[in-house]
Amino acid sequence: MNELPLIPPTGQRRRITLPSGSADSLTFAGLANSGHRVLILTQNAQDASRLVEEITWFSPNLTVRLLPDWETLPYDPLSPHPDLVSDRLSALWLAATGKIDVLVTPAATAMQRLCPPSYLNAHAFLLKEKDKLDADKLRARLAQAGYHAVNQVLSPGEFAVRGGIIDLFPMRGEQKSALPYRIDLFDDEIESIRTFDPDTQRTLYKVAEIHLLPAREVPLDEAGVTRFRQSFRDHFEGDPSKSQLYKDVSNKLAPGGVEYYLPLFFEETATLFDYLGDDTVLLLHGDTQTAVEGFWNDTQSRHRLMQGDKHRPLLAPDALFLPPDQFFGLLKSYARMEFGGRTEAEITLPFMAAPAVEVERKAENPYYRLQAHLAGYAGRTLLVAESLGRRETLANALAEYGLKPSVLEGWPADSEQITVSGKQKAPTAPGFLLTTGPLATGFIDQAANLAILTETELYARSPVTRRARESKRASTAEGLLKDLSELKIGDPVVHAQHGIGRYQGLSGMDMGDGSEEFLNLEFAGGDKLYVPVAHLHLISRYLGGDPDTAPLHRLGSGQWEKAKRRAMEKARDTAAELLNLYAQRAARQGHAFETSQHDMEAFADGFGFEETPDQMAAIEAVVSDMTSGKPMDRLVCGDVGFGKTEVALRAAFVAASGGRQVAVLCPTTLLAEQHFQTFSDRFADTPVRLAELSRFRSPKEVASALAGIKAGQIDIVIGTHKLLSKDIVFKNLGLTIIDEEHRFGVRQKERMKELRAEVDVLTLTATPIPRTLAMSLEGIRDFSVIATAPQKRLSIKTFVQPFSEGLIREACLRELKRGGQIYFLHNEVETIRGMYEKLVKLLPEARIEIAHGQMPERELEHVMRDFTHQRFNLLLCTTIIETGIDVPTANTILMNRADKFGLAQLHQLRGRVGRSHHQAYAYLLTPPGEVKVTPAATKRLEAIQSMEDLGSGFYLAMHDLEIRGAGE
Repeated sequence: MNELPLIPPTGQRRRITLPSGSADSLTFAGLANSGHRVLILTQNAQDASRLVEEITWFSPNLTVRLLPDWETLPYDPLSPHPDLVSDRLSALWLAATGKIDVLVTPAATAMQRLCPPSYLNAHAFLLKEKDKLDADKLRARLAQAGYHAVNQVLSPGEFAVRGGIIDLFPMRGEQKSALPYRIDLFDDEIESIRTFDPDTQRTLYKVAEIHLLPAREVPLDEAGVTRFRQSFRDHFEGDPSKSQLYKDVSNKLAPGGVEYYLPLFFEETATLFDYLGDDTVLLLHGDTQTAVEGFWNDTQSRHRLMQGDKHRPLLAPDALFLPPDQFFGLLKSYARMEFGGRTEAEITLPFMAAPAVEVERKAENPYYRLQAHLAGYAGRTLLVAESLGRRETLANALAEYGLKPSVLEGWPADSEQITVSGKQKAPTAPGFLLTTGPLATGFIDQAANLAILTETELYARSPVTRRARESKRASTAEGLLKDLSELKIGDPVVHAQHGIGRYQGLSGMDMGDGSEEFLNLEFAGGDKLYVPVAHLHLISRYLGGDPDTAPLHRLGSGQWEKAKRRAMEKARDTAAELLNLYAQRAARQGHAFETSQHDMEAFADGFGFEETPDQMAAIEAVVSDMTSGKPMDRLVCGDVGFGKTEVALRAAFVAASGGRQVAVLCPTTLLAEQHFQTFSDRFADTPVRLAELSRFRSPKEVASALAGIKAGQIDIVIGTHKLLSKDIVFKNLGLTIIDEEHRFGVRQKERMKELRAEVDVLTLTATPIPRTLAMSLEGIRDFSVIATAPQKRLSIKTFVQPFSEGLIREACLRELKRGGQIYFLHNEVETIRGMYEKLVKLLPEARIEIAHGQMPERELEHVMRDFTHQRFNLLLCTTIIETGIDVPTANTILMNRADKFGLAQLHQLRGRVGRSHHQAYAYLLTPPGEVKVTPAATKRLEAIQSMEDLGSGFYLAMHDLEIRGAGE
């Protein structure tokens, strides 16, 4: 560990340069280990979450807690999620009782006025085994603490009393467990306390005691409600009985956003500093002054904006939050260390930025920079992978080029004795180490002579490559203009909407906003069409034969539509072929896989969640199909995030364990990459070998994978359309998994099935196409539905609104304030750069990047990797994110021109958010009032808005099937 900077005396401060990369977490862990209780105030919520994870990794013995934000904007009529309230109360209780080493919170969150510590003391109590307990008194006490009486407990803040059994889901006190408890009474004595699974209701393990905290930050007991009623009348004019909020609280109900009336429930509020000891050391991370002042200005703006609602009057900002001068005044009584503030630093710690070791995939040796670093660096190098699967993948990739690091478990705290592979101890630390951890970025610890590298450095984007991309983008645009400039007067061209006409040159016209250039196109009968230069993407060259005899179309005649229709009718009808293939499959004998129950259970233990009943039924049906001896052809329909991938993983395990190869077919490179990471993690502890085939892989990697597939050395291959090419030769294919089947053409899917008529086929989808759904319902294909939402998953709040800059800013700020991420969908590549510039002006607080399918594959890979790792917080994208993107921290999506999307697309896109326990929001933006939305589009938007219940993808498809019939 580095020699730590001296902690200043109480009431004084020391300014220190913010260390490089994740060295700040290492420094803070060292300060906490020196015996001081620490409060870290960060510039934003993302830094706070990162520091909690990294400090815990560096020092697992420390008690580190995050005081999270409510994740709402000031004066929102929305209440925080119970889990957030639970985490907040737990952190405050631990701070008040001196049982915490490190408390981390964004500076803006620390400005909130809080319930006083006396409130927690009055409503916190301990239940121990063998204690005497009066069930009626406990029920009354829980109700006073804000707990809800229910029939079956599912989330924190609920309890159920059934005779001598009391089920209780406490807000997290000192326990880290997120499970409810079952108290068995023998007469009036607590006989036992056990945790239990809220889904299965089965008890799990015994505990000696449980610690209970209040269920809310505001008291809704008799005293709290009486104080609120009196304070409400004192603060606001008019008849309080006309306010619904006043009436709800009077009836001991908690209306949405009641937390923004917290001061009315107490004689005097507290601040975070009332929960801290005088010996606490404050660590200010980043420019906290700008964050505090910005939050205060935003709060005042929202107060002015939202005033005027007589039913919901607002408290003044300084009643709810500490003004900046008062906030910073309170800091002065503590010992303070400012890391990277506005003023010049007095101390610079001995950390350096990580060396440049970026992988260059097209090079003969992609790791030559890493090898050069290892050869020239005298100290040790620790490479930190994101997960066990990534660690295995990296170890295998490095081994191909002669790099064989020693594998570690966790952080090598002792520089002399390092645990290798969790078992042996090396007397002398090896020079190159590989471990797993949550580090965001690497650094060099000069004092410890240790270079720490992460995947951020391995797969970084340098300024040189960024400039190359920008020049490439510019040259592509020039090429397009040059291509059209080569057209001669009279050359035929094709307009996407009107058909074939002849180019007659450029014309300048003034449409009221200054002179513009238009392409002059002449159609049959002398009809003229003037196309703005901005719409060049609608024009393409005529490639249908002799230009002089090109058949021109007449504008408005319908000829072009008829020509397109005839072309579609000439497409091959595959219905009879499909039915014939399904009949053959039903008649043939397939491979009967054998399974080991012990091995299956061991693999299932790697699933970090409890299977829902529907998910378990689908898994059992798939395993039964695979062991039956008939070729499986099962469709698993489940909403986005409901666990279809786990069904695929279990099926792949059965096939791979039986010595057969598995092919996983994905519609996009992003989904293939994500599945490859997921499969790598789950199969990390097995001898199963995996490969990925997509445009993210280099030609050398693809060639190696193809050879391995043909030789049977690759057990599971995950890829896009490359899996359908004829140069793919499987040695022993046993299972094909098709994800999001509605994104493939029928002939593409059948090409895969034709590889082996006897192969088992598992199809996954959230919104099946009508033909597939009809076949399943008619019994031609086997069918499983996963309609049960995972525990704690919330419905996505969906709003259909006209495009408004004010709405966009508010929606984005709500997400940014809680440290989350945003998708902004703009499905026009030609104008996406203009939207980017508009969003930059509208949201200077956001870090924005662009992603679309026409980007170079490496650039797209980097952007998506950076978004997954929260290196920026707003992704401006096209529908390339429609399938498979799983970013739990992204919980707001805005879809521009949502009226242009189909029902299944809207459902899939909305499913990109809401993949964690945070409340998710989807904004379907329609054009402003002057642009009419078609009746059909209006019906689609209304349908998707009304289907907020989770698990609606199947029913959405049924609704679509009823409308369209059984055809596509």
